[in-house]
Amino acid sequence: MAGHSKWANIQHRKNRQDAKRGSLWTKIIREVTVAARDGGPDPLMNARLRLALDKARLGNVPKDKLQAAIARGSGKLEGVSYEEVRYEGYGIGGAAVMVDCMTDNRTRTAAEVRHALTKHGGNLGTDGSVAFMFKHCGQFLLAPGTSEEQAMEAALEAGAEDVITNDDGSVEIVCAPGDFQAVTEALDRAGLKPEVAEVTMKATSETVLAGDDAARMQKLLDALDDLDDVQSVYTTAAMEQ
Repeated sequence: MAGHSKWANIQHRKNRQDAKRGSLWTKIIREVTVAARDGGPDPLMNARLRLALDKARLGNVPKDKLQAAIARGSGKLEGVSYEEVRYEGYGIGGAAVMVDCMTDNRTRTAAEVRHALTKHGGNLGTDGSVAFMFKHCGQFLLAPGTSEEQAMEAALEAGAEDVITNDDGSVEIVCAPGDFQAVTEALDRAGLKPEVAEVTMKATSETVLAGDDAARMQKLLDALDDLDDVQSVYTTAAMEQ
């Protein structure tokens, strides 16, 4: 058994995304644009674009907006040129925070990320200060009550590295980024629908926070996530509910 209130934390994040669908669409469209720019417009030949389009489908992003994003990324339409940048820092209790952004103005974005951190009790670190605490991987989270045995059988045969039952009863599957699609298809064939399925930066250790510290950390994470240029926020913090 491992994890602290993982299901509750995931539900909080999803509820915020559902409440901010317009902002979520903007983030996905930026990801589609940059993926098409860096790897080409064909999702069959571009794994990153394929993942972005899968996320767009789950987020109900209109197809015409996606087609325009691919066209901009591949140079067929003019548009803003985005730069990918990562910021690292610390939150409440020394919990590590890593923020991935896409921006057309690095100076503005750095100032906004720094301000959100310091306003809520954190601080910006140097490049590489916390990146070693995270692992680039595919991650799936299945609802509490899911059969661990069924999930394990489907996932491991498709190349998953690990299947974990968390304290809250949710089942977590971890795989290499390159095996993400195979595991996705295996779970679908087994009739298992993950609440979360993404290629992410997973914390390799956790900083457990409770009470006021947990509430303050959640406000910090929400403030970062609310910034227009922020694509993803990762943390080692595990909030007790």
